[in-house]
Amino acid sequence: MNTVVLNLEPIAHLTDEQFYQLCIANRDLSLEMNATGELIIVPPVGGESGNQEADLITDLNNWNRQTKLGKVFSSSTIFILPNGAKRSPDVAWVKLERWEALTLEQRKKFPPLVPDFAIELRSETDRLAPIQAKMKEYKENGLRLGWLINPQDAKVEIYRPGKVLEVIQMPTILSGEDILPGFELQVF
Repeated sequence: MNTVVLNLEPIAHLTDEQFYQLCIANRDLSLEMNATGELIIVPPVGGESGNQEADLITDLNNWNRQTKLGKVFSSSTIFILPNGAKRSPDVAWVKLERWEALTLEQRKKFPPLVPDFAIELRSETDRLAPIQAKMKEYKENGLRLGWLINPQDAKVEIYRPGKVLEVIQMPTILSGEDILPGFELQVF
């Protein structure tokens, strides 16, 4: 199954609350919305990608449980970015102070912030260009560190604010740098 993009602009402009209600009413679909208001239906991933994603979340969460520096989120979490896009990274982390600054209502629905750190894992069904565009969007909206893990091409793209995109060949060990101090991830 491929990603489906629906242009709703000719008939409707969904508010954040309407988009939230649409997602709640269609729980079996993984939905996102870009900054121009296009509704994106994201296909499910296969077993290999799902397992890899679970490993990434586990590794980050294990580090976070020890440091207690933030909150870890799965691909089911939608973040409302400053540009209005509603996106769900495969793995996300938000610094604790930023998370606690949100109201309880904001935390219960779709948090209105860009994660400090995000991972996108390219699955067999993903085209590379849309994921790269998504990573650039995170960066433009305030992401502090992002990794696009691309097993098909055995590469990792590292996104940082104010810096040129860095591409590293796999296998490698990635560093959480000063965003996730002491966190390292081995990718094959």
